[in-house]
This record gives sequence, structure tokens and C-alpha cells, in this order.
Amino acid sequence: MRHTVSVLAFDGMTPFELGTVVEVFGLPRPELTVPWYDLRVCADRPGPMRMAGGLTLTADHGLDAFAAADTVIVVAVPDVRAPVPADVVAALRAARANGARVVSICSGAFALAAAGLLDGRAATTHWRYAAELRRRHPAVRVTPDVLYVDGDDVLTGAGSAAGLDLCLHLVRRDHGARVANIVARRLVVPPHRDGGQAQFVEAAVPAADAGDPVAATMAWALDHLTETLTVADLARHAGMAPRSLIRHFNRQAGTSPVRWLITQRIMASLPLLEDGTLPVETVGARVGFDSPATFRHHFARVMRTSPSAYRRTFRTRIPDTSQVRPV
Repeated sequence: MRHTVSVLAFDGMTPFELGTVVEVFGLPRPELTVPWYDLRVCADRPGPMRMAGGLTLTADHGLDAFAAADTVIVVAVPDVRAPVPADVVAALRAARANGARVVSICSGAFALAAAGLLDGRAATTHWRYAAELRRRHPAVRVTPDVLYVDGDDVLTGAGSAAGLDLCLHLVRRDHGARVANIVARRLVVPPHRDGGQAQFVEAAVPAADAGDPVAATMAWALDHLTETLTVADLARHAGMAPRSLIRHFNRQAGTSPVRWLITQRIMASLPLLEDGTLPVETVGARVGFDSPATFRHHFARVMRTSPSAYRRTFRTRIPDTSQVRPV
């Protein structure tokens, strides 16, 4: 029998949330030599549902079919601040009790957490929801800076597009790298993406406040990133002793002045890398790193990828293809 995959749909969801799962598991793939999946689109109440954009979806299966599948997937919840319906929680628990592999994508992690399936486990969700997931479910070890977490029988993915990464990972687990690579090629996406959600999080730049010496010092430091800055320099600008600055800085920014400064330099390097004009070594120097090796080390720690890999992914300049011969 083919491996059954069920995905939960709900009224008001976006087509893309559902589409990532349908694209990977729902299309027939006769070119492959392995039996493909049997996908079932389910809902708490089978029938027509409205989707964002004015579309209508009809789910043929209910929660009984959802819980009976070999792999069950929740791609999102309608509202991360609202309770997950009790019948959905019961279906997830039943699926897990039946030995199903349970998967969430994006805010779908809130449904798995409500069912208790993430307690004591590492899990991820969209970076925008990570703090809320941690607050509502303290027993979950929220890991916000990855594309997905493979917990063997329970897997969680980040934002909606990261659902493709997780679905391809499931194919790789089930059928091997060769089959996953073929599917990725059909989708025109890389079989495996380097890095994590840190690449997609917009860094907040603090606003200068004349009454807040720490915020004012942050703004001043941003204007002097290319200079050699020490904690003593920052403390002098803030009119504080270094120890006092560190204490206030940690309370306000959630990190040390040195780590904050490194992160801001990394953030400042991103537009330069995306532009694609300067060599990587020059970019590091432009934002205040004293050597290319230091830049690469800190970039990899913060962004979970290399400067060169980031540039390949996010480069905004259009390459000159006038000398490229068509194939």
C-alpha cells in the first residue's frame, strides 16, 4: 500500500500554505520508480471552504481520515492567539497514538503543541511566532533560527516557504537523496538550503532617545561601525561605567554590547553582499571587521551560512548574460 499523507485545511487559509504539501505529495510522478504518496486533504468538517484570494476549496475527508494517515501535516492554524479546536487536538493525539509521523509547518506548530506532542522537544515555527509559542507552551524547546527540526517521529518547519524544505526532507528520508533531488529539480528549488531563518529576520534598529543613554549610544555606534569600538568607547559615550553599560545593555537589548555590535555589523553587510559589486573581503572591512576570517566566522555564527552563500541566494544585481550562449 502507498504511504498516506493527510493535510489539514481550514476556512480562510491561503492557497500557498496548502499548495506546498500538495505539490510535493499530491502530484503523480510516473517518472519515479518508487510508489508515490496517497494525499488526502482533510478538514474538521468536510465540504467547501473559503480560501484567501476568493478561491473555494472542497475537502473530501474529515478528521477520522486525517488521524488515520501514515503522515499527518498541519500547515497553519487560523489564529496563533486562539485556542486550537478540541477535535483537532484529539485527532492529532489519535494520529500519534496510531504511530503516525506528525508534521507542522509555520504556525501549525501551535496545534502540535496544544496536543502535547512537542513537550520536551526542540521545535520551530515562523520567526514571527517563536516568542508566542515559547510563552504559551514553555515545555517546548523553541528553536527559532532553523528552517526545520527533525524530531524523527515529530517534525516542525518554519515559515510557509520552508514547508518545501521540510517536505523534500521527508521525501529524502522515505526514498533517498536521488528521488528527493528529482522532485526538487521539478520544483526548480535547491534540494537542500543552507542556513536558517536568521537570514530572513529583519533586524530592529533602535531609535535614538535623548533620555535613554543606551539607545542613544546604539544609534551613535551604528554611525561609527567602521571604527574600532570597544565597551569602554560605548560606555564613555553613554556616560556610564563599563559594568553599568553592560548591565543596562543586557537588560535593554537582551545581549552584550560586543555581541550586539557584531550583529549590527553583519546586518550592515547584507545590502553590500546583495548588491554583488564588492568582493567579500572588502565587504567585511567596510562594516568594521578587522580581517576576512573574522568576518566569515561571525557571519556564519549569526546567519548560519557563509557570506558567499548568502550572496548567491540574495544577490540583487542582474548578471550580464550577453555573452552567455543559449543551451
